[in-house]
Amino acid sequence: MKITNNNEKINSFICAGLVSKPNDASLIPYYNTIKIALNKHKVKLLVDNDSAKNLNCDGIDFDKMCQESDLLISLGGDGTLISLCRRSFSYNKPVLGIYAGQLGFLTDIKTNEIEDFIDCFFDGEYRIDKRMLLEISLHVGSCVKKIVAFNDAVFARKNTVSMSTIDAFIDGQMINSYRGDGLIVSTPTGSTAYNISAGGPVVFPLTEALILTPICPHSLTQRPLVLPVDFEIEFKSKDDILIVIDGQDKYKMRDFDNIVIKIANKSAKLIHSLKRNYFEVLRNKLNWGNM
Repeated sequence: MKITNNNEKINSFICAGLVSKPNDASLIPYYNTIKIALNKHKVKLLVDNDSAKNLNCDGIDFDKMCQESDLLISLGGDGTLISLCRRSFSYNKPVLGIYAGQLGFLTDIKTNEIEDFIDCFFDGEYRIDKRMLLEISLHVGSCVKKIVAFNDAVFARKNTVSMSTIDAFIDGQMINSYRGDGLIVSTPTGSTAYNISAGGPVVFPLTEALILTPICPHSLTQRPLVLPVDFEIEFKSKDDILIVIDGQDKYKMRDFDNIVIKIANKSAKLIHSLKRNYFEVLRNKLNWGNM
């Protein structure tokens, strides 16, 4: 089985940038452990201004931190890592997730493994997985606002009383008219997020595919749809619908003429331990095989 689709290694590592979960002072001891472990290998650690306020340390502007760093570190849960990957998208830096959250599908280095993993990292015992991202283009007139999504873009009805109707097109041809509570457009990585709760498929995260999953559809014949990555999908609706990006950003669909979703031109680069096994993560997190 091919575990990774990327043989890339980091050639030079003299500086790392760190972002932590907001408003969580309990992470200070782990920040200190990371700093000491990196200092052992003569690596400088920068912390963005917002995180520095919680960690009682000196901070630096986020963009400057990204520019100067060879890799970025997320200290928190999956949400912290997703936010970091999205904010640092244009810099294309590898991201290491250190797990101090609730779920941990993406962040596989536990806080008690920090020192050992950093030593292994400098021995070359790690891999970098490339995870595809979505590019969401919000069109109004001649203006286009582009946003990247790590997990998903969710079209959700704002009015809980009435159904929503969302029309989807490829190359100008309608592929479906989704009637119900909404629609999820997911990456393979995001298949284990909202997508799985709505009955969508679990897709191996290195697969290249787009996943469309209806939310509580009005018809029993509506089913999740998996599409090739080179498709661009256009969405239109006259209803009062919110577009929620990775659960972090919200937009009103009525404010735009149409929405186009395709694969972003760059991938997120996640640093993982060689010991990480995706199927073991699924068994542990989803209790597969347990009675």
